[in-house]
Amino acid sequence: MRVIYLCQHFPPETGAPQIRVYEVSKELINRGHQVEVLTAFPHHPHGIIPEGYKGRFYMFENWDGIPVHRSWIYPSPKGSFWKRLASYFSFTFSAFYSLAKAKPTDVIICNSPPLFLGITGWLGAKLKRAKFVFNVADIWPESAVELGLVKNKTFIKLAEGLETFLYRSSWKIAGATEGICSYYVKKGKPEEDVFLLPNGVNTDYFKPLEKDREIIKKAGLEGKKVFTYAGNFGYAQGLDSVLQAAALVKDSHPNVHFLFVGDGQEKDKLLAIKEDLQLTNVTFYGSVPLDEMPKIFSVSDFSIVSLRNIDLFKGARPSKIFPAISTGTPVLYCGVGESAEILNEYSCGKIAPPENPEGIAEGVRELASMPPEKYEEMCQNGRKLAIDQYSWKRIVDDLVHHLKGENKKERSMG
Repeated sequence: MRVIYLCQHFPPETGAPQIRVYEVSKELINRGHQVEVLTAFPHHPHGIIPEGYKGRFYMFENWDGIPVHRSWIYPSPKGSFWKRLASYFSFTFSAFYSLAKAKPTDVIICNSPPLFLGITGWLGAKLKRAKFVFNVADIWPESAVELGLVKNKTFIKLAEGLETFLYRSSWKIAGATEGICSYYVKKGKPEEDVFLLPNGVNTDYFKPLEKDREIIKKAGLEGKKVFTYAGNFGYAQGLDSVLQAAALVKDSHPNVHFLFVGDGQEKDKLLAIKEDLQLTNVTFYGSVPLDEMPKIFSVSDFSIVSLRNIDLFKGARPSKIFPAISTGTPVLYCGVGESAEILNEYSCGKIAPPENPEGIAEGVRELASMPPEKYEEMCQNGRKLAIDQYSWKRIVDDLVHHLKGENKKERSMG
């Protein structure tokens, strides 16, 4: 099978979309399939195109065995809405050059967001006589409207029209969560043309390790019960509530320590909260490369995954859950919905109400006081779940099945 993966983000950038495209592409190639990735020059999250890529319009490279076509993008991560829109459209159009350079293909898988890249994916599929798979990780513009990021009514109406066109015109839709899949089925997409392509984890890489003594010493974690948040410090994560919870347990549980690993737009605000609340039980460790993350989990007793209390997030499956459970680290999930149900069903974490410092603090207290045998059971449950359902090998099994499977719509389009 021949596959083109069209996406705005790819390594060396880090993040869930980047990892998913890399791991799926790598696994497909290992199985003998032809894969080419069409992406933008690296620019996320700082809006700076690094040396080696700067000043070019197009570049082809082999990234760890994956053929990658890169084309120009106007980077603008923290600019106005219209600057971000210009960034999206710059790659939407420049990617056509990469399409022209790419080999013939059977399928084009196009990542959304950004929604507008679907234009390139759909037209590219027409030009290459390929099937168009719309891979949706975030329902847009609905999510942006609910978060208050997009308010222009005319623009919202146009974006909703484009979304409708793309899901109706796609051969199949791959949703990152069950909620996204259900959304498009309710919109009228036949159920057999919608399938799950979730976030996953490399279970060979993210595995239980002995505690890293160097990190314990550097972060001052000796003798501590460590609750780690690792990821983006963004508005959607609601980390201010986690810091307020840290204040509530500071005196009653002096052995509990909160470790924050990462960076993001909310970092300065969170540091100010730490200072105001005099949180001696909180350490901001900074960002670490992906290959250091298993060591971070090795010193973590629990992983915190937090989201704001927004209906949109009820269908979310944050990617940071899966490396945690794969390393045998139980999750304190501050949220509701699909992820909470998974963690509860497989007994590999505890659920706390989102944006509720008292509820989060209570969850921390219960986990910190858990009997050792119960804790060990949680660790093993998470590792087993990761291997059985969320390893990239398992996920690509399902993807290949759906890309090769025939149905009436496929035959009629053939």
